[in-house]
Amino acid sequence: MINLKLKRREFLQLMGWGTAGATLAGCDLPTTVTLEEGKEEVVAYLSPEEYAIPGVGVWYASTCMQCAAGCGIHGKVREGRVLKLEGNPGSSINRGKLCQMGQAGVQNHYNPDRYSTPRLRRDGALVDISWDEAWKLIAEKTGAAGAGRVAWLTGTLSGHQAALMAAHIEAVQGKHYGHEVINSAVWEAVNRDLFGEAMPRLHLAKAKLALSFGADFLGAWLSPVHFSTEYAEFRKAPRGILVQVEPAMSLTGANADLWLAIRPGTEGALALGLAYVLAQNGVTAPAVLQGVISDYAPSKVAGITGVSEARIMQLADLLQKHAPSLVLPGHSAQGQTQGYETTAAIMLLNVMLGNAGQTITSGGEFPFPQLAAKSGNTRDLIAFAEAAHNRAHDVVFFYGANPVFTAPAALNLADRLKNIPFKVAFTQFPDETAAACDLIMPVASYLEDWGTHAPAYQPDGVIGLQQPLMETLYPGTPGLGDALLALLKTHNAAKYGAWNNYYGYLKQAVTSLPAQYRTAGQTDEAFWQSVLQKGQLKVEVKGGALQVKPLSGISLSAPAAGGEYPLTLIPSPRLSFWDGRHANLPWIQEAPDQITKVVWDSWAEIHPSTAAQLGVEEGDVLEIASEQGAIKVKAFIHKGVHPDAIAVPMGQGHDDYGRYAKNRGANPLRILNPVTDARTGELALYGTRVKAAPTGERQMLVKAGRDNISQRGRKLAGTISAEQFRRTEG
Repeated sequence: MINLKLKRREFLQLMGWGTAGATLAGCDLPTTVTLEEGKEEVVAYLSPEEYAIPGVGVWYASTCMQCAAGCGIHGKVREGRVLKLEGNPGSSINRGKLCQMGQAGVQNHYNPDRYSTPRLRRDGALVDISWDEAWKLIAEKTGAAGAGRVAWLTGTLSGHQAALMAAHIEAVQGKHYGHEVINSAVWEAVNRDLFGEAMPRLHLAKAKLALSFGADFLGAWLSPVHFSTEYAEFRKAPRGILVQVEPAMSLTGANADLWLAIRPGTEGALALGLAYVLAQNGVTAPAVLQGVISDYAPSKVAGITGVSEARIMQLADLLQKHAPSLVLPGHSAQGQTQGYETTAAIMLLNVMLGNAGQTITSGGEFPFPQLAAKSGNTRDLIAFAEAAHNRAHDVVFFYGANPVFTAPAALNLADRLKNIPFKVAFTQFPDETAAACDLIMPVASYLEDWGTHAPAYQPDGVIGLQQPLMETLYPGTPGLGDALLALLKTHNAAKYGAWNNYYGYLKQAVTSLPAQYRTAGQTDEAFWQSVLQKGQLKVEVKGGALQVKPLSGISLSAPAAGGEYPLTLIPSPRLSFWDGRHANLPWIQEAPDQITKVVWDSWAEIHPSTAAQLGVEEGDVLEIASEQGAIKVKAFIHKGVHPDAIAVPMGQGHDDYGRYAKNRGANPLRILNPVTDARTGELALYGTRVKAAPTGERQMLVKAGRDNISQRGRKLAGTISAEQFRRTEG
């Protein structure tokens, strides 16, 4: 048994509950705390419980990790194996619903391409090594690295994994880069300047009209399942009106009452044009807009955006007549070189219309900052590529991100990684980043691991509890929490050696919560069991009225003329593939795209008028080229894209990543120009100009439920035309 004498503040910091201010003022903890070595063992569900009946499934609560939204899930377990996932009805995030990514979580878990043992690169080839050898090698390399020479690059982290990550970064005086291609960093920056907080709460269900500038809240935006449930409420009587403005149709756009194709990069001009009309109608404009909007009369804005003057007037009229409304900026609005200004102009419409305080309220202050989400972005990816180029790190660990795949070729990341002497991938799968590393450390799937998660977007203060739904498929495989504890023990065994595993640490952390989080007289064990059963902890997020602060000047310039590259590339994200992380799941590959119905492939969405100019038909293979390179992809022709744009969904085009993803489709991220938003430094995902030309090749696009409904004379189903039906009426 290891006994540590810690001051109360040190104990709370260690457990992740530190610096929580008044929330902990009533905490009934002693001035010193004894931490005992955890003796609990994680008992597999293979060991039958008294309530487990052979052949009958038992449902356990946990948290989905297929994206960063943190949906609560129930997993059906039978004979010790997880079989099915559904949403947790008790979760305020997803209210019992689950998207296709969440449903496919079982395929992530049972994927045949998962790593099962550590692998070390020797003479250019990966060879299997033992876990002891792998951990010894990591200890040697990190020990030899100087202060500040160790780094992590991860996806979004939160909960106690984030707390342990911060502790390890502090221990090695290292650097943590957080990377997510699909992020809301520009919107968060605007919110901090406008409202004083990055993530205000959005109330779509309370709006009478939603005007979305490319915010695909039914798809890959912020918290998809939560906003889908909000949308269901929004559509109940009296039915809310949805208007979607974007350069390429999204799932949300396909569900809109009015969908408007806008010239890429001109969303800010339309927002200012609407502000102009509203001001002309007597609505007071914020001070920052009063000297700007005079240049955005509807006639001028129509020429800039391609949205007619009549439509602009109609939109302004709808906004005035249907209050409160909600105006949202999406990825296409944020992902420009003027992303901050565009997003600010859109958010200021909410201020002008009085939505602040009604459909936008304060998200409050999360009571445990150590556990709050450390959201990834693309700014950190650019900084990491520069650090690798400058040989700033000797050891780099990767987890939950695949930057070699998601980085534009212009960053030259694969070659720059060669400047780092020792690279370790904590990963389940053989992705492109793992292929560039020296050591592969397999990690547990989220269905066989412990954790807590505090999503960045909090509809109602919640910390999700993640528990294993079955034993680890490959014995010895650690989760990230266990890996971090192992690393921390090499630097401070006296402090972190008190726990045999992350489970012991996590249980100690949860049961050390202040007394107000449990019922009177509830024991630690009873409280722990109640948290496991619910799959979450409700926490008090204190917040007052939403504060509106003055913004600095907004200045927008018209997009540059096309020239050699006349089209804007739209690397649109999809709910299924996300940023490509789910391309190795056959259910995701097999599920028809929500817009085109294409399966197992990539495609380029092109407007009929543009296709006619290029002499292109559906299935023709196009070469889409930017200043950085070219990709080849099949054409899909439809009117759901602006004539000045060409959309290639992200997610496909892997050079590695297992049998279901490798060498399938094209990756539009590779040909992005390395241009950024001037204010935030975020990569301008929608700021690349391209040209397209047919290659002369032609291949069929495979689509579910193809348009050809011919029965080839077999009369399998009787049909009648509308005209024939009308003739038979009466």
